Amino acid sequence: MRTPRTLLVFALTTVAASIDLRAAQLDVMDIPGATLKDNPLGDPPARHLAVFKPDNVKDDAPLPLVIYLPGWGSSAEDAIADGNNAWFGKVVDLLAKTNPLRIAVVDGRSRYGGSQFLNSTATGRYADYVSEEILPALTARYSSPASGASPVIAGHSSGGYGALLLGMKQHDKFNAVVALSPDSAFDTTHRTLVNEPNVRAVTPAMLTAAMAPGKGAQLPKDGLARLVMGLCANYAPVADKPGQFEWLYDDKGQWRADVWKRWLDLDPLMLVRRNDDAFAPSQRIYLDGAEQDEFGANIGARKIFNELKNRASAVRFYQPPGHHGDNLPDRLARGLVFVLGHE
Repeated sequence: MRTPRTLLVFALTTVAASIDLRAAQLDVMDIPGATLKDNPLGDPPARHLAVFKPDNVKDDAPLPLVIYLPGWGSSAEDAIADGNNAWFGKVVDLLAKTNPLRIAVVDGRSRYGGSQFLNSTATGRYADYVSEEILPALTARYSSPASGASPVIAGHSSGGYGALLLGMKQHDKFNAVVALSPDSAFDTTHRTLVNEPNVRAVTPAMLTAAMAPGKGAQLPKDGLARLVMGLCANYAPVADKPGQFEWLYDDKGQWRADVWKRWLDLDPLMLVRRNDDAFAPSQRIYLDGAEQDEFGANIGARKIFNELKNRASAVRFYQPPGHHGDNLPDRLARGLVFVLGHE
């Protein structure tokens, strides 16, 4: 008797054998952004979604669906600009004969560069954007296997962070997670960043300018200062003041442990440690972190794996060679093969 997982593998093998899988094809979908309407930063709500799929595959072909969340500053627009030469197409091509699937690349950028794919009163409802708007739009357009192996939520860096958080909070919607070099273990990886001189040099006037509404906002030229402002906006928003967030230092430049605690409360490693049911037993979880990751993302990914390995029915950690953003096509392909149950 075939199990649901065996049936999935059989169905995917049948699809692969019955169609001519020549090269990846790009579909561009318009997402109205109802969930991002009237966001506090005045960022555009209507955005594009880039969907890469095997050539000659009809929309009603039941292939696994992967929703991919790019890292900080990247978006679907980068993939659209690269067209069929985008690296996501290479992943589709790489897996076409054995694991045909569709990969949808999201635009989750904010004024600061990223959203961490969280709901925040300082940036917008980016978690809802993925789960309540993008996912329904994709499932309405494309057929997916009914066995429970799809959809997969995946991402790299801050997108890997978003994949972990959505996977934790939306057990019923995302049956598998692929997190490549995800933001985590903040006490190890992020604390050094927020202690940098350019971050400590941010003044109250600079914060006021950055949080100004609409086109009146002025962000600092320093990229690290902008990044930390954006992370504060995602992790420490002021609930009753849209667009406002709490800074990690007070007006005298003293460290605010209470704000840092708000960061830690959204650290994937802390969430996994504090919640035995952070992930459902049925979810398949793949984590990686490069050997020479300059941000130390491999540290947090391995620690999360060590927490989950005795809890989850299927969890894997891989430490590839290279740096933070190296070899992403191969890394994503490896993770997808695992979470789809083909390894």
